Amino acid sequence: MQSERFVIAVFEFVLLLFSLSFHECAHAWMASRLGDQTARLQGRITLNPLAHIDPVGTLLFPAMVIFGPLIGFSVPFMLVGWAKPTPVITRNFKKIVRDDNLTTLAGPVSNLILVLLALAGLTIMALTMPSGGAMVRLSFAVALGIAEATGAQPVALLFSLAILINLSLFFFNLLPIPPLDGSRVVRNMLPYNAVQQYDRIGGWISYLLMIFVGGFVLRLLLTPALVLVFSFLLRL
Repeated sequence: MQSERFVIAVFEFVLLLFSLSFHECAHAWMASRLGDQTARLQGRITLNPLAHIDPVGTLLFPAMVIFGPLIGFSVPFMLVGWAKPTPVITRNFKKIVRDDNLTTLAGPVSNLILVLLALAGLTIMALTMPSGGAMVRLSFAVALGIAEATGAQPVALLFSLAILINLSLFFFNLLPIPPLDGSRVVRNMLPYNAVQQYDRIGGWISYLLMIFVGGFVLRLLLTPALVLVFSFLLRL
């Protein structure tokens, strides 16, 4: 049992690293396409996690959430994370607000793409493997922590965890809390005086808002999305 939990924890950590790297790579790629080469010149259009790691958001916080329960140190937070922000110089864009928003939203959209790819993988497995539907549903239940890992198919479990992690990252990054992506879009909608006040939110205030307020809101958004995914899997 403990070994199975450790394997799942390793799956989660590796998937989170890849998902965060894919997210930041999408920011950098979109910025480059729209005329700002800053991130490209800094080597950020890559899936190599070393180019995107933030010590707290990519390593420390996720490691506490994922591996803490295995050593009796339970952390009451959802599994999310963040990477080193992708550098963007907006004056290099032709249409600053539009292009900045497109670059910003490329990150969450990339996580949604990974969700759809993982869901497609589960669908193919459910339709082509013997008792595939039941196996896929069991693996998804294991990923949600509502079933024991015994009998779960490793690839289906990997896809299921990818859905859970990337849906979490999708909603988390859309929260209007600096420096998350949602705050960038909101900032571009605010009048000048309000922008000055908004920019003062930062440092540990942002971390506290992300962990506590963000965690509460994330649960409200994530639960119906996961119910929708599970309802789809029930039809396979």
